[in-house]
Amino acid sequence: MDLSKPPEAPTKKASISVPFRTVLFSMVVLWSTYFLLITFRSYMFDLDMQAEMAIRRIIVTIAGIGLTIVLWALLRLVDRQALWAKIGAAILFAMPVAVAIGQINYYTFSDIQEQMEQRFAEEQGFRFDDEGNLLYDLPEGVKVKAPGGPDGAGPPQFSESLIIAPAALREDSWKSVLEIALGRYFLLLAWASTYFALLAGYQARAAERREQQFKSAAKAAELRSLRYQVNPHFLFNTLNSLSALVITGKADRAERMIQTISRFYRHSLANEPTSDVALKDEFDLQQLYLDIEAVRFPERLVCNFELPEDLEEARVPGMILQPLVENSVKYAVSAVSRPVTITVSAREEFDRLVVSVSDDGPGVPEGMAHGFGIGLANVHDRLEARFGPDIAFSSAPIPGGYNTEMRIPLSRPNR
Repeated sequence: MDLSKPPEAPTKKASISVPFRTVLFSMVVLWSTYFLLITFRSYMFDLDMQAEMAIRRIIVTIAGIGLTIVLWALLRLVDRQALWAKIGAAILFAMPVAVAIGQINYYTFSDIQEQMEQRFAEEQGFRFDDEGNLLYDLPEGVKVKAPGGPDGAGPPQFSESLIIAPAALREDSWKSVLEIALGRYFLLLAWASTYFALLAGYQARAAERREQQFKSAAKAAELRSLRYQVNPHFLFNTLNSLSALVITGKADRAERMIQTISRFYRHSLANEPTSDVALKDEFDLQQLYLDIEAVRFPERLVCNFELPEDLEEARVPGMILQPLVENSVKYAVSAVSRPVTITVSAREEFDRLVVSVSDDGPGVPEGMAHGFGIGLANVHDRLEARFGPDIAFSSAPIPGGYNTEMRIPLSRPNR
């Protein structure tokens, strides 16, 4: 998680939709599959006029894609509705679209159908009359009886041709259109199901992003809260020290301390509370703090900073070392009358950044465990809020002093 700046608050839920490119791709795949299957079937049955039929299939396929776009535009109206509403809309809107595709398919192939019927009639010895009836001419001298009159009444009539298939009526063409539309209807329902599945996937991913935004905002608030706990604690201690210098008449040292405090706060407040800072900047900040304390303990406080050059740009939470250094001053330097060395060091171990604050003071004085634990708990909570459980933090007496050590993931800018 990048905490170089505070995360934006989650915005009002926006309408989630499937990108048009994805929608169009699904349509092209659907209708291309239709084209290939129908062409393969035509080839397997060895039908005539393959080239002419392929051209017309391409026309129908393009028209199918266009009309499926119309269906998509209608389905978008219910993108944010319940599942039952989406299913109902798909069943309803797919009907007229399927009929339109059926009409286009019928009229696109009508001339091909007529040519194939004409060729079949010629091969079988049949013919079409002026009314479009398919006739078979009987051998010479053979006649068949046909009903007389327009209503079948009157004297019987005789004909030398036998009607094999009567001419198609207008209502018959609609039957053909509806038969084609029925097949395309279920094809469109299958695509609508695919579209709703894609939509559900995009909505789920959007929900995950919103959840992550809320988590980031909550974590940033936690980090700010923990960071702000440091400042009042430090200010309280420094004001006490400044008061002691004024009371004892050490005005020059008090003035120097005020100037250093000003520089310290200018430096510490320059960064956003949740941001990570370069380890070099954090070391410089602690150097300023120890300069402030050196005004109080000019003869007792000795500082030692050990920062390898290749770790200067490693990132750590701002002011993360402040409570640790402050504890060393409070429980080591101020507790004894001899010089005490505070060492702040950093090193890399197995792609981890290890930072330690140690001193050669008396360790943890009796009765100070409660006050000592507040600063340590703050540091531990901040590290855990920033890096999660992927940290190690230890604080304990060592031979000849006390040592606190943190191990966190090693990160540098642009890595």
